[in-house]
Amino acid sequence: MIAKNPIRTAIDWGELAPLRLRARQVAEGVYSGVHRSALRGAGVEFGGYREYVPGDDLRWLDRRSLLRHDRLVVRQFETETDRTLSVLVDASASMGYRGPRAPAAKIAFASLMAAALARVALAGGEPVGVSFVAGGPSTSPVARASGRDQFERIVLSLEQVETGGDAHADGAMVEKAVHSLVRATRRGAIVVVLSDLLDLPEDAADRISEIAPSGRVLVVVQTLDPAEIDFPFTGTVRLRALEGGAVVETDATTARDRYLEALEALTRRWRDAVVGRGGRFVRASTADPPVQVVREIVRAVR
Repeated sequence: MIAKNPIRTAIDWGELAPLRLRARQVAEGVYSGVHRSALRGAGVEFGGYREYVPGDDLRWLDRRSLLRHDRLVVRQFETETDRTLSVLVDASASMGYRGPRAPAAKIAFASLMAAALARVALAGGEPVGVSFVAGGPSTSPVARASGRDQFERIVLSLEQVETGGDAHADGAMVEKAVHSLVRATRRGAIVVVLSDLLDLPEDAADRISEIAPSGRVLVVVQTLDPAEIDFPFTGTVRLRALEGGAVVETDATTARDRYLEALEALTRRWRDAVVGRGGRFVRASTADPPVQVVREIVRAVR
């Protein structure tokens, strides 16, 4: 729910533009004091050899086999069967909100987090892909890949995102996004979900948290506007749902406690679902320092 502020479909970047420069700055801040392979996850165990296929990381080629037997084989690692980073960004209508104290809209903050994480992972040699829940007609996913050009592709996709769609009314939006993500990743992959978790279908917490038990590293980052966290409004306010179309006129003082209780219950339900299945849960405000949030996500992965 929002008070007084308009809904935007194009990204309200505010103080977070330009994305490319800000993402590089955030990534460099994360690198400070942290090894560049920060997103590599838990311990690594050697798991034998297999034939090389195009797209395999050349770092794991076995040179001795090539010299002795003229065969291309790669070394496998039990926890690195799929060392990719997949970022799922919620682009539904509620992510377009920007309150009076926020530096930018929630979708802008989520896009910055996604781009900075991509920069960190790509610097470590890991392939990265970005997909979306809902979004406007210009919203398009980026298939996983590595290399310098992939960062540019991801930034371009995030810059063109438009918020749109009612994920609460259309449960297939979340189902489709999760299904596509699961099909595109395997055991060992890192999956980061950036969403306000508001106005999603009742079963969304269970559907998304089911990614974790399959051997993937799941981090769900609840991304909220400061006004959504503490409900600072006073007097009579007219609240309009960004998804669903409900409109309520009420006294802010009367509504505040009930709203905060409902938000805490929602957050607790998501945290219990994600952590209970082995995932990690991070709560962030769009007013938080971006470097701090990305570092927290990296720590959750490790």
